[in-house]
Amino acid sequence: MHTVTTIDGLRTARAGLAEPVGLVPTMGYLHEGHLALVRAAQERCESVVVSIFVNPAQFGPNEDLAKYPRDIPRDLALLEEAGVDLVWLPTSEVMYPEGFQTWVDVSEVSQPLEGGMRPGHFRGVATVVAKLFNATEAHFAFFGQKDAQQVAVIKRMARDLNFPLGVVVVPTQREADGLARSSRNVFLSAEERGQAPALYRALIAAKDAYEAGERNAEKIRRVMLGTLAGASLAQVQYVSCAHPETLAELDTVSADGALLSMAVYFGKTRLIDNLVLEGQ
Repeated sequence: MHTVTTIDGLRTARAGLAEPVGLVPTMGYLHEGHLALVRAAQERCESVVVSIFVNPAQFGPNEDLAKYPRDIPRDLALLEEAGVDLVWLPTSEVMYPEGFQTWVDVSEVSQPLEGGMRPGHFRGVATVVAKLFNATEAHFAFFGQKDAQQVAVIKRMARDLNFPLGVVVVPTQREADGLARSSRNVFLSAEERGQAPALYRALIAAKDAYEAGERNAEKIRRVMLGTLAGASLAQVQYVSCAHPETLAELDTVSADGALLSMAVYFGKTRLIDNLVLEGQ
């Protein structure tokens, strides 16, 4: 496994990789969800590149970039064991050199949900992902369904800017009790961790209502809120029943289906989760 930090080093190493090349962008502190992306990339591609970069541009002024968990030696050991071909570890100075002033803004799909709660977040995501796509010249890029709006933003960006690569979405990886795997789970106290699976239970309750014939989007949202109310530590920021591509909130779930999503605080830890209702 090769590890590089500069763009020149990346391009030199990239030139020697067998194609097609798969890219797995990460912010490090890897868990089973990231490794599932690596395995998906290995199934489809001859070579796999993993980037590790905690992107300051996607953190808001009230979000603590410094506290984001990091453990590069552990990450590298996991990636080497997984059989990754190349790891790129750029610094902020490499990604955003002095005088940097060019940004990618996916104007509409970035606005609701996470975009409304975290202004500027998706501008940072879209910009860094565009730079990763350009620098690695990957044929496919792999992202987790857990970050559903991020996936929608990146798909739209890739389509609008004619990136010659496929965006592959990998199902959310979960703990045995349903909690979506996330680097932020490490911040949960024992009591918070015990209640956190309420997010998945709320999604499943809403899915059950939908499969039983419920199409009123507001009633589906109330099902999610009702389930979350059973977790005493849960502080709900939002629940959503939206169009799966535009992310506009629905009045009625149509043949296009819907994206159910939510953001919930447990103490200072903010968790997100989602589930797609397939059109019927």
